[in-house]
Amino acid sequence: MKKQKLELTWIGKENRPRLEPRILLEDAEKSYHAAHRVTNHDIFDNRLIFGDNLLALKALEQEFAGRIKCIYIDPPYNTGSAFEHYDDGIEHSLWLSLIRDRLELLRRLLSEDGSIWINLDDNEAHYCKVLCDEIFGRANFVATCVWEKDKGGRGDADISLSHDNIFVFSKNRMLWGRTRNLLPRTETQLGRFKNPDNDPRGPWRQGDDGTAKSGNDKQRFPVTLPSGRIVTPPPGRYWAFSQATLEQARTEGRAYFGADGDRLPIIKRYLSEVREGVAPRTWWAADEVGTNQQAKRDHLNKLLTDIEPFETPKPETLLSRIIHIATNPGDIVLDSFAGSGTTGAVAHKMGRRWIMVELGEHCHTHIIPRLKKVIDGTDTGGITKAVDWKGGGGFRYFRLAPSLLEKDKWGNWIISREFNAAMLAEALCKLEGFTYAPSDAIYWQHGHSTERDFIYVTTQNLSPDQLQQLSDEVGTERSLLVLCFAFRGKADRWPNLTVKKIPSHVLARCEWGHDDYSLKVENLPKAPPEPGQQSLFGEEVER
Repeated sequence: MKKQKLELTWIGKENRPRLEPRILLEDAEKSYHAAHRVTNHDIFDNRLIFGDNLLALKALEQEFAGRIKCIYIDPPYNTGSAFEHYDDGIEHSLWLSLIRDRLELLRRLLSEDGSIWINLDDNEAHYCKVLCDEIFGRANFVATCVWEKDKGGRGDADISLSHDNIFVFSKNRMLWGRTRNLLPRTETQLGRFKNPDNDPRGPWRQGDDGTAKSGNDKQRFPVTLPSGRIVTPPPGRYWAFSQATLEQARTEGRAYFGADGDRLPIIKRYLSEVREGVAPRTWWAADEVGTNQQAKRDHLNKLLTDIEPFETPKPETLLSRIIHIATNPGDIVLDSFAGSGTTGAVAHKMGRRWIMVELGEHCHTHIIPRLKKVIDGTDTGGITKAVDWKGGGGFRYFRLAPSLLEKDKWGNWIISREFNAAMLAEALCKLEGFTYAPSDAIYWQHGHSTERDFIYVTTQNLSPDQLQQLSDEVGTERSLLVLCFAFRGKADRWPNLTVKKIPSHVLARCEWGHDDYSLKVENLPKAPPEPGQQSLFGEEVER
């Protein structure tokens, strides 16, 4: 019997970038912190990264792989429209390649109990869902939440679009299901619990009650009501509980027969005994989580009065629901398409750590001013009142370092002139998979991969005597990777040293000098399509 596997295919799917793991450089003038602590739980190590988000995700991989609890992304929808802040109109197959590369990195960053929430409209949503099935596994798909982003409508549309799709995927579905949070009960839901008989155990609602169409003969027995009347289910119906369950409920005072004691029995379910919240539903109404227009009108216009509002900001109530379900205080939230900065602003107010990445200039014109107001406690919009936000904490601003290698005037690859010794050591540590941790006491310890394996980076031309001295200091119980511009002697002469020349040692590793992988046609790897490869869907048949 043939087994069919449906796989999403597109022109250029096989082309993958060879990303350079850049280092991040902090700009202290753009970093911002509160003048003093507001609470003992203030968080100051949040990160705002300015630069291409694919390179930024690669830069974060070594430190944050397996640590991010919640990822929310709102990537350009590929609608063909021209937005001020995004080039949102690239060809379909190109969009799939560019988003695929990001999703694969995002999955590596997720913790085992983490989840990713992907906000899309119908232009690419369903292709992206199949793509996510491949990357995260269909078994790890949680749900599609439908957000009513617009309560109005367009009179000139065939069918007026009023919703976005928010795909929820987990790293490990069963683990995430055990750790995700419930939503608080609404006033309507709480109102279903009443206490008409003044039960000292508090409000209750009907649990097992009355009769049902299905059951067995053990659920057809006479019940004597407090009024003295005896009742039995009519033919074809059964009690919704067993006789033993009812007798136990009567003994515990949990059975209710109406105010006059002459009603069919109800077994009480107390509010104090049910779980503290309710499972999230997939329909997210505008009245519950807000709309684009509300966010633009009610929050951003008040928050950034002297700046042109972002075109389609996400309401803080929408992000607060996602962050509440997916995280707990202190967890890390990541948004690599930061936009107007809503994710970071909400995560900050909710006591979560956050990382945001943005390439557009609105990183400076919108996000930083917004976050400063959040930190200063002068942002009165969004969820501020709901969470009683008073300000505090801070963030560090980073930009991507330039490419490690550049070409000289003769076309030869050389170490970038913008790199100093510390930057070079940190970059090569990251490239080689070492933790950058320069020692104050031992000059040749720039980083380590284990407690006994170290790395040393130098621009010197090392002589045999210098290498022998290094070998003697390292000793027989440790090992050292030496990266230098040049050396003399045979590399295998010192068994505890591995000596390599730079930049030749790393030339084949990455695409050097490639600074922009943003969602634009010109940034895709160039490769001619294979003959006949036209379909977006292809079937792989397994025998």
